[in-house]
Amino acid sequence: MALFKRRTVGKPGEWFYCLEHKKVEEGPECPAKNRFGPYGTRAEAERAMETARERNLEWENDPKWHDGGQGTGGGQAS
Repeated sequence: MALFKRRTVGKPGEWFYCLEHKKVEEGPECPAKNRFGPYGTRAEAERAMETARERNLEWENDPKWHDGGQGTGGGQAS
């Protein structure tokens, strides 16, 4: 028997996007490593992949992300 029980149900109104099943789920049905969220609405969770793409583009174009001018994204922001 486990010492600590893991919380398997989310709070009412929490929505997640499962990366493994590629679908929106209410409450954390899958492990955290396989999901984005929580989101406040189902619609926000449905846009999770689009939101991630937009944020990645913003980071790629952020000069602080590319310290040293090499464009690798591996530097730390100052």
